[in-house]
Amino acid sequence: MKEFFAGHRPLRLADLDLPKEWRLLVAAPHPDDFDTMGITLRHFRDRGHPLRLHVLSSSANGVEDSFCDPPTAEAKAALREAEQRESCRFFGLAADDLEFLRLPVDAPGGFLIDDPSAYRRWAVRSIRFSPDLFLLPHGDDTNGDHRLTYRWWTKLAREMSKPVAALLVRDPKTIAMRDDVFLPFGEEAAAWKAELLRFHRSQHQRNLNRRGHGFDERILRVNRANAARLRIPEPFAESFELEFS
Repeated sequence: MKEFFAGHRPLRLADLDLPKEWRLLVAAPHPDDFDTMGITLRHFRDRGHPLRLHVLSSSANGVEDSFCDPPTAEAKAALREAEQRESCRFFGLAADDLEFLRLPVDAPGGFLIDDPSAYRRWAVRSIRFSPDLFLLPHGDDTNGDHRLTYRWWTKLAREMSKPVAALLVRDPKTIAMRDDVFLPFGEEAAAWKAELLRFHRSQHQRNLNRRGHGFDERILRVNRANAARLRIPEPFAESFELEFS
């Protein structure tokens, strides 16, 4: 496993000759976490890698009351899942490769609970898919669901019957991480990614209301900062820390 990521870091993802039979699993705490790494996932999709998405929580608390009628946790959860289905159709992910687990949360629409039975529900599905490479948020993050998903991954990696690796993405809530692997992209790809992100209309509007810019710009600002920090000629990059089991 580690030999496929040999070389001076940070490594350009497009330069790596990863086995095309590798199976990829995205462990997304919330709807929209998939889309924050959309360029990288498109790269793997275009190479023919089997790709599956697990959305662990519907994250109803991410929807403002004014955006949903009635403003109930159930209606908000359904809205966020509908947005993820739309973005995945645009991306080209088959409906059968998207699964919403709706794991228990600490209050209606709240944060994931670190419950052994909830972990096991996810672990069983993941082991059944038998991924070689996981993609998920980084563990050093201000969001509790991101931290929990990372902890669950470290536990699951020890249970797998084969070596596995994870690409931990840098997103707006990441505190600190290494830039081990990156995928640069230009303006045309950025426009595609912005459209992908805007399918999450509730998050786009919430960002407009609270930050004065949309969800697309929030994520692309991170990607611009990645490119600047990496000192590459391309204007954008998705960046990951690499971890092995």
